[in-house]
Amino acid sequence: MTDHNTPLAHHHISVDCVVVGFDGEQLKVLLLKRIIKEDGNEYHDMKLPGSLLYQDEDPDSAAQRVLEEQAGLKRMTLEQFKAFGSRDRTKNIKDVQWLERAIKMKVDRIVTIAYLSLVKISSSNTAFTAGGNELRWIPIDNPGELAFDHNIIINEALKRIRQSVSTDPIYLFQLLPHKFTALQLRTLFERIYGKALDVRNFQKKLKQMTYVVPLDEYEKNVAHRAARYYRFDKVEYNKTRR
Repeated sequence: MTDHNTPLAHHHISVDCVVVGFDGEQLKVLLLKRIIKEDGNEYHDMKLPGSLLYQDEDPDSAAQRVLEEQAGLKRMTLEQFKAFGSRDRTKNIKDVQWLERAIKMKVDRIVTIAYLSLVKISSSNTAFTAGGNELRWIPIDNPGELAFDHNIIINEALKRIRQSVSTDPIYLFQLLPHKFTALQLRTLFERIYGKALDVRNFQKKLKQMTYVVPLDEYEKNVAHRAARYYRFDKVEYNKTRR
């Protein structure tokens, strides 16, 4: 039970953005390189794009600002999926000191509102710079030790993706290219759920997906047997949802 003699918490509010893409082989998350300078030394680690809120903005606007300013991404489709407010968010003194130097004010406790965005990426799109920041697409299942509680936020985002795909498979096609192979679709399922799928059972499932339409196009310049391409038919998909 809460002791009401305990002082009320003085919270800062922030947003953190989990941008997830699929490069045909791996599910990846967009991370920003953070530079920590301390006692004449310089340390590097990675974090999610994020920021404290300004007085005159709401969380949705802040999330759009963060992605445009820090990653050069504009007018993103974002889903607010969870808030994180544990006192342990600021248990690492290096995180607190870095933030206090950046915003030039004292930080006690931070509640962050997390946003999720699914995007299409290519295998060649691994790193880029934007707004003076270095950003990388990192495998979502092995991002390393991140700032604050960003590992926890990413794990919760992956749970949210699984829930969304289970109830509405359209989320899959936000990650796939406009034309894709059966192997890419199966691999995406496997990366989302973290387990291998039986190939025969998947082929049966694919045939039941009337909204996954085979094309008269095949892969080119590949060492293996060229695979057929498919596309997502949103009109047909909407018929199955009625």
